[in-house]
Amino acid sequence: MGIRLISSAVASAIAIGVLLLHHTIVFPIAIAAVCVILLFELFRAGGCLKFRLPAGIAFLYGMGLPFLVYFDQTAFRPLVAVSVCILLLLSYILLHERMSLFHALLMVFGTLLIPYSMCCCITLNEKDGIHGIIYVVMALCGAWLADSGAYFVGTFCGKHKLCPQISPKKTIEGFIGGVVTNGILFIAFAAVYSRIMAARGDIFTVHYITVCLLGMACALIGTVGDLTASLIKRHFQIKDYGNIMPGHGGLLDRFDSVLLVVPFFCAVLQLTPLYSF
Repeated sequence: MGIRLISSAVASAIAIGVLLLHHTIVFPIAIAAVCVILLFELFRAGGCLKFRLPAGIAFLYGMGLPFLVYFDQTAFRPLVAVSVCILLLLSYILLHERMSLFHALLMVFGTLLIPYSMCCCITLNEKDGIHGIIYVVMALCGAWLADSGAYFVGTFCGKHKLCPQISPKKTIEGFIGGVVTNGILFIAFAAVYSRIMAARGDIFTVHYITVCLLGMACALIGTVGDLTASLIKRHFQIKDYGNIMPGHGGLLDRFDSVLLVVPFFCAVLQLTPLYSF
């Protein structure tokens, strides 16, 4: 427990530092580093690191995409993504005698999903000059707080298993508790944030129904990401994706839900605002 708390404190300090520097080059550098680590952990779990050519392409894409987004070169993103996909498939053709279709699909899937999802943090941050970093915090909390809420509710009230063959500790009661907790916390966060901004002279309207529904949806989607990552671990017969966070496992063990929640959060904001003046 002590090691777990220490690693949590260190990770939290790093995260806070990066968020405080969200308008500097530190932010895309941090996102790029996370992308590479997540790709490395996934490829290691799937036995893909031995395929150096596609792995190198994936790592370069993971390092480069955050800077394309940060420097607002969005027009190049589709071309770069398609080019990377083609290069990965070409690698499969060249290595087909040693590389299975499973490995090829895993590498294509991970390479396209992980950098795109993490770069949505940069997209949210750049969305506007007032709420940008708040959107990033809400999206990340939407993934992580639901898991905490589900854990506490499940510990005290959990009786019925949600998916015992995939994640034995998850319960239906905990799942519902996580969804409800997220909705409540999103409302509370938005209320406190609006009052802080009002005290500074920035008055705006909070769309509380949208905020609540988004929080609950993030909990649902985060659970899908969590269970999917657990299913992949069971397929590979591993307990954790790594040990970069002692007591917690790998970075992918912490970001499995984030990879689905953040792009969903970003997509919702394209359709409807959470705050309006």
